Amino acid sequence: MKNSWVNQAIAKIEADYQRSADTHLIKLDIPSLSGIDIYLKDESTHPTGSLKHRLARSLFLYALCNGWIKEGTTVIESSSGSTAVSEAYFARLLGLPFIAVMPRTTAKKKVQQIEFYGGRCHFVDHSSEIYAGSERLAAQLDGHYMDQFTYAERATDWRGNNNIANSIFEQMSREAHPIPKWIVMSPGTGGTSATIGRYIRYQQLDTQLCVVDPEHSVFYDYYTSGDNTITSPHGSKIEGIGRPRAEPSFIPGVIDHMEQIPDCASVATIYWLEKLIGRKAGASTGTNLYGVLQIAERMHKNGETGSLVTLLCDSGDRYLDTYYDPKWIAENIGDYSEYEQQLNEFSQSGHLKV
Repeated sequence: MKNSWVNQAIAKIEADYQRSADTHLIKLDIPSLSGIDIYLKDESTHPTGSLKHRLARSLFLYALCNGWIKEGTTVIESSSGSTAVSEAYFARLLGLPFIAVMPRTTAKKKVQQIEFYGGRCHFVDHSSEIYAGSERLAAQLDGHYMDQFTYAERATDWRGNNNIANSIFEQMSREAHPIPKWIVMSPGTGGTSATIGRYIRYQQLDTQLCVVDPEHSVFYDYYTSGDNTITSPHGSKIEGIGRPRAEPSFIPGVIDHMEQIPDCASVATIYWLEKLIGRKAGASTGTNLYGVLQIAERMHKNGETGSLVTLLCDSGDRYLDTYYDPKWIAENIGDYSEYEQQLNEFSQSGHLKV
């Protein structure tokens, strides 16, 4: 039968999807914000533990349907970790070899998870080297370079089909403010923000999209200047988000507003969140949530009400040797006590001194 292996591969991915429930929407309890409701969509509950599970599934289906992956194809991906973990999972599901090209600084837990799923890790010294390294390996092994940074925005059906935006609005339908004033998202590839922004416009919803960028990332500069040739010599300290170049999947036209978030604020926010929900989250969640709190502060000052939604991207258990290690924080992030104090005061007053 024509394409029998591809048919079987797609059927396996679809069956895996049917075994997976949707992720939870967590409402934060912040009494000081009367009339302003904040929600976290908890993407850490996917089988591979992060938001990137959705992307990896879409990328595999896209590559299979385009004829780029066949039986025995070695799959190569450039990644800071989470996408590679999820792609290693799907590669094992299909019986395919998988290699992740990633910076040496990638969290050890992510490396262990890639290897657990049967993948191999190829390390480079700087995040800017992952692209060329992936292309070389694909050429040498006659494999397929998945290239999430190019295809993330087009592999997902942004019109609906149970994508993350569709899921958010369905889960919000019975809340006090069912149509969020803002959805806040940080860019790694830019694919998720593209999906959310396009969906909002396609569905003609009265929601705005705010994208929050960490330090040492060029997405914010690209958005404000329009120059997509900007590069940065530094890598983002907030693993999983921020890039040294403007990735093809980042679509500025779907974004209503951008903010750049200090790394110290991102880290302080995950400690604040842990006190609120009793769970650890990765620092990208801190970037997202600090952006939400800035918007909530402005709404509170203006006497506005409504809902705000962002993502809990992955669990903090992956970062016990980085963002939850005081020595690592002191050496790589710095003193975050100013933001810690701000957040504690915010819990009491609803005012964030920024």
